[in-house]
Amino acid sequence: MNRVVESVGEHVEEVKEGDMVVPVFLAHCGDCSDCKNPKSNQCTKFGNRLIDNMPRDGSSRFRDMNGEVVHHFLRVSSFSEYTVVDVTHVVKISHELPIEKACLLSCGVSTGVGAVWKVADVEKGSTVAVFGLGTVGLAVVVAAKQRRASKIIGIDLNPEKFELGKRFGVTDFVNPSDCEEKSVSEVIKEMTDGGADYCFECIGLASTMADAFNSSRNGWGKTIILGVEMHGLPLILNLYALMGGKTVTGSFFGGIKPKIDIPFFIKMYLDKKLNLDDFISHEVSFEDINKAFDYLLEGKSLRCIIRMNH
Repeated sequence: MNRVVESVGEHVEEVKEGDMVVPVFLAHCGDCSDCKNPKSNQCTKFGNRLIDNMPRDGSSRFRDMNGEVVHHFLRVSSFSEYTVVDVTHVVKISHELPIEKACLLSCGVSTGVGAVWKVADVEKGSTVAVFGLGTVGLAVVVAAKQRRASKIIGIDLNPEKFELGKRFGVTDFVNPSDCEEKSVSEVIKEMTDGGADYCFECIGLASTMADAFNSSRNGWGKTIILGVEMHGLPLILNLYALMGGKTVTGSFFGGIKPKIDIPFFIKMYLDKKLNLDDFISHEVSFEDINKAFDYLLEGKSLRCIIRMNH
């Protein structure tokens, strides 16, 4: 999901023709009260509703061959060869960054790294538990290793994820199906002498969110929710544990402000301080896009680069 600017509209000064940009689903106008506040990555002016049209006038810039409206997915429409994106949804990036790496930062890797650095602010020596070792979860692992966490526990039902996770920094692995009579939280509490300092839920299930909370340490354990609950179920927690000091926080896009933090992540990569290369597991042409979805459903893919053929 990376683009070269073909042209710009009236009053657009932030980017110009020929600039390299990354489209992002989260608006960042830079002028509203939320954009100016370091506590939030929301945008008061344009909001964060994942609607299917242009943010300023509610129209669409796409038509099919019959003139019918084609919806503008996540305000980005990255599967199209050309797209029209509001300037609040693009981040100008360095031409030094290899083009196939840029798309990793529009979501996924940025979400996991941002959650560790900005939302949790993981300290040296901390214990970290990561529920779900997909791209977001492994990005959490990478960032936790950068922060010099003493133990990074990966939790996943796919046993192959342990060997993969070790490449990114996982020190220990838990497969919930192998826990026998014990719950996942009991196993993690035994491994961490009372519970992990930080638990990250990267799956999107209320049940694993509760597991993450129950796996965190009493008194100060912090659970960060990155997954979007796919069934719309409520999260049920033990209020006594909350009163005892545990916390839960949500994190949309890892808490990052796109126009500020994505260029920072790019500099980290160019300085060889952030691993992006290992997140690319496959490459396919646009004609084989269904293969990319097959890899995803089979659990074989982290990020698959889809190349447009000209």
